[in-house]
Amino acid sequence: MKLPAAVLLVCLGCQAAPPDSKKNQKKQPEPSMLDKYLKSAAANPVDDNVTGGPGSIWSPSARLADLAPDVRASQVNDVVTILVTETINAAATGSSVTQRQSAASQSITALAGPKSPTGALANLLNQSGNQQLNGTGTTTRVTTLDATLTARVVKVLPGGLLYIEGSKDLQVNSEQQAITVRGVIRTADVTTTNMISSSQIADMEIKLNGKGVVGDAIRRPNALYRLLMGLLPF
Repeated sequence: MKLPAAVLLVCLGCQAAPPDSKKNQKKQPEPSMLDKYLKSAAANPVDDNVTGGPGSIWSPSARLADLAPDVRASQVNDVVTILVTETINAAATGSSVTQRQSAASQSITALAGPKSPTGALANLLNQSGNQQLNGTGTTTRVTTLDATLTARVVKVLPGGLLYIEGSKDLQVNSEQQAITVRGVIRTADVTTTNMISSSQIADMEIKLNGKGVVGDAIRRPNALYRLLMGLLPF
C-alpha cells in the first residue's frame, strides 16, 4: 500500500524535528566568585622561568630544593589550620511621615430671592478630611561563627597563591554539624605555626549545616500546617 506524498512528508518532518532542548536542559547554577577565579587562573599559563621547563634540572617543587623548610603549607596536599572568627552585624532603621488635609464648602445664599440661613439650600456641601501616616521600621541581624578546622591545599595557583578546601563533621547526641570552608590564601599570611585567620582568606565560602532535634525544632513548618494554623481560631 502506497501512502500519499503529503503523508510521507509529514512523517519525515516529525522524525527530523529535534527535541526541545530548552525543556530537557536544566538551568545551571551561577558559578561563585571562587569558581570564576579558579577558571581564570587556569586559563593563564605559568611562566616556565619560575617553575622550570621540560627537561630542566632545577625544580622548585622538589623536596631538597629548600634545605631549611618550615612547616607552613606551600604545596599541594599540605594542610593548614584555619581559625574561623566571623561576626556580622547589620541594622537598618527607617521612618515615614505623611499628612494630608482637605476641605470643601458649598452653599446657596440666594435663589429666586433671599434664603433662610436655616434652610436646606443654605449649605449644600461641607466636607473636611485629615489623613496622617506615621510609620517606623527597624531590622537587626547578628551572626557569630567561631570554629577551628584544618584544610588541605588543593591547587597551587599562579603567583604562589594556594587554593584550600576543608570540612569538619561533628556528631554529638544525634546532633550533626557540618562546616565547609574554601578559598584562596597567600603563603606569606600563614603563621609559623601553620595557621591562618579567616579574615585573610580571599573569596572565602563558608557553609554550615546542622541536622538533629535542634534543627527540626527551628525548621519552618510546611504549607499545610501554616494554613491550618491560620484558619483555626485556637
